[in-house]
Amino acid sequence: MANRSRQQKKSVLVISLFLILVLALAGCSTSKPDASASGSPSQSEPASTEGASTQPAAGGTFTYARAASVTSFDLHNQITANNAFAIDKVFEPLVAFDNEGKLVDWLAASHEISSDGLTYTFVLRDGLKFSNGTDVTAQDAVFSLQRHLDVGGPLAISAKVDSLTAQDNKTLVIKLQTPYTPFITELSNFSNGILPKDFGGKTEEEFFKNPIGTGPFVVKSWDPAGDLTFEKNTHYWQQGKPYLDELVYKLVNDDSQAINQLKAGEVDAIETVALQNASELKQGSDTTVATNGSWVTEQLFLNTLDEHFSDVHVRRALALSIDREGLTNAVTFGLAKAATSLLPPAIPYNANDTVKSLTFNTEEAKAELAKSKFPNGFSTTLLIASGNSSRAQEAQIIQAAGKAIGIDIKIESVELAAFRERFFKYNFSAMINSGQADSPEANSILAFQTDPDGFSKSYWTHYTNDEVTKLLREGQQTPDGDGRAQIYTKLQQILADEVPYIPLFYPEILIGVRSNVQGLVVLPNNSVRFQDVQLKGE
Repeated sequence: MANRSRQQKKSVLVISLFLILVLALAGCSTSKPDASASGSPSQSEPASTEGASTQPAAGGTFTYARAASVTSFDLHNQITANNAFAIDKVFEPLVAFDNEGKLVDWLAASHEISSDGLTYTFVLRDGLKFSNGTDVTAQDAVFSLQRHLDVGGPLAISAKVDSLTAQDNKTLVIKLQTPYTPFITELSNFSNGILPKDFGGKTEEEFFKNPIGTGPFVVKSWDPAGDLTFEKNTHYWQQGKPYLDELVYKLVNDDSQAINQLKAGEVDAIETVALQNASELKQGSDTTVATNGSWVTEQLFLNTLDEHFSDVHVRRALALSIDREGLTNAVTFGLAKAATSLLPPAIPYNANDTVKSLTFNTEEAKAELAKSKFPNGFSTTLLIASGNSSRAQEAQIIQAAGKAIGIDIKIESVELAAFRERFFKYNFSAMINSGQADSPEANSILAFQTDPDGFSKSYWTHYTNDEVTKLLREGQQTPDGDGRAQIYTKLQQILADEVPYIPLFYPEILIGVRSNVQGLVVLPNNSVRFQDVQLKGE
């Protein structure tokens, strides 16, 4: 699934978001670290599958079931998880984050930030090559980031960049006009991957149909309405990796079908596990569950362009009517924590222990609705994506909660692609989705969900509050520390009071896998690193 400022933002994923997937809770299966304290990417630690043996089991084809097909590799124009988590197998950024959310150098061997926060210097690793065998240079990095600045897109670079300079073939210098605290973490977004200068001599259209990057895999065959097959990048900079010969993204858009195919061995892993199936898979003789804390918050989104949800009293009434603890227990089987605020526990500056949220109280909900323009109630529609049994159950619980205070909620279930098209066009009254960070930074979620001028217009709710916007900007320019924490706490309290979206719970990331899979690294944004994966004999 979450997820992922932004002007733009922008994951998770939800967030991207919307798995979004999920948070720093205990895992369903154990982790066996094999990484050094340095966080070296070549020694990245599996999140919950068994560690690799001394002699890697090289070769084989790994089939990964996903709910949506990959429609584009244009990293600067995409945001949804179906594309993002394919793009990041081909393109890689200068810095990345490990499975604990710690920022690590990636294509850059090192980086340095000046004391005034205005100059960022990156030195590339030795011997970096693109998948076609050509050398990676600082000029390629300049071209890539400049193209991102020019395009903007859903995960736009929000820092005010003064200049991008290739000091030499290995050294990139970025100068900002004003300090922007989230900049270094936002550079770890998939959208800041490095591609060849001038698209390697191809047109943009030609290039993104057969993309060339530094990632562990190369596109072999691709049906934008179906499956995608990667093959190993023989020029990958992590020596000896990837171990797999091929990685197949198989379209399976029903979670029950995905579970059955995993049990039958038709796929090696499934990207999204229905929560009610997690225990069954964990205890299966041939299956298990890989897990990690995540940067996701499951939410009920309210379109403030809708006449009903433009009324803050209506939004507050609905929030008060929902028993979040009860919903979480019923839907997640103990694999999530009821949400009190927008930011999931694994994201810095979350104020979950201090923010006063609207807790379940039917009588107070009725009283709040009485203050609205619709004191006698109204009818509305709740939009969800089909094929997701957990979301269907959430919708039914919310429907019952609304009915108890006089709000008649009709549930409309549509196919995932249609669902995304609908909310991108604000063609909904309310919807269930997830919001997620794309990097380990509070701004990654806050900007995407509170900036009325950003790409998503406050996650397609069009929520606008001048005080929230002011706090958002202050948080972006304030250095890390107590001052920034105070800003974000105040911002989160306003959101908890005005509820343009109602945080429901913080889910765990759950990846269903066959028992013979080793080395699977689950990231907190719900992506998976496959370069360490090995297929052992069952």
